[in-house]
Amino acid sequence: MNQKIRKAVFPVAGLGTRFLPATKASPKEMLPVVDKPLIQYCVEEAVAAGIDTMIFVTGRTKNVIMDHFDKAYELENELTIRGKTEILQMVRGMVPPNVSFVFIRQPEALGLGHAVLCAKSVVGDEPFAVILADDLITNRHGDGCMSQMVEQYDKNQCSILGVEKVNPQETDKYGIVKTKEVSPSVGQVELIIEKPSPERAPSNLAVVGRYILTPAIFEKIETTERGAGGEIQLTDAIAALMTDEQVLAYEFEGKRYDCGSKLGYLQATVEYGLEHDELKGDFRDYLKNLSLD
Repeated sequence: MNQKIRKAVFPVAGLGTRFLPATKASPKEMLPVVDKPLIQYCVEEAVAAGIDTMIFVTGRTKNVIMDHFDKAYELENELTIRGKTEILQMVRGMVPPNVSFVFIRQPEALGLGHAVLCAKSVVGDEPFAVILADDLITNRHGDGCMSQMVEQYDKNQCSILGVEKVNPQETDKYGIVKTKEVSPSVGQVELIIEKPSPERAPSNLAVVGRYILTPAIFEKIETTERGAGGEIQLTDAIAALMTDEQVLAYEFEGKRYDCGSKLGYLQATVEYGLEHDELKGDFRDYLKNLSLD
């Protein structure tokens, strides 16, 4: 029987050191792009893909993420009193009634692989998605990245990695795959290496923050030794999974913003601002007339 993708894991326990001091007390996943935090864009992407259980693997300072998706009685009451009906509906509509949220504490920062393993008890024996909030992906002319990947999973019933071509000189920032073409935009993964130097990289096809994984990945993570950076790398576990199962790479349609970097975050803020229904006209005029003299 074909299984559906119902659950998504969001590893959000990282310290966000590249954005200090902004992330000293507030999680990097809560950094706003115009008027929504990064994590909300990712949850909306998952909901659009038909996912109804959001599993957050959190750290010590991440309670604000839980608060963000919780019901805000005081806020809703104040908006009701003030007659702010439109804003009230927006706040209440952030979380569809059929969607549930689960929060799991990662006791120690041991890497992405370990973070995913922390969700094992909730995921159970089901295929599941992994979404990294650092990567904000938009597709203004069609389905979102995760919707596209769920469609590919429905067709192939195997693990799928979201990939895109990157600058060949920046392969040491990503997990890099070598693939054999199966169909347009889809390739069978033959090799995956975590952050290889440009000289060692088998291609410039990089795994970005979107995965669909079969539950067999948990056993592989449990037997994976610490790799790059002294962490349990999800990439290494996927390499082990490939010895037992087919793993596909999918070049999604859309644009990725690396919001784990300051430049990527600023680019996302500007471009989302230029698409925002309320702001785009005035913001575009502002940028046209901006003078730095």
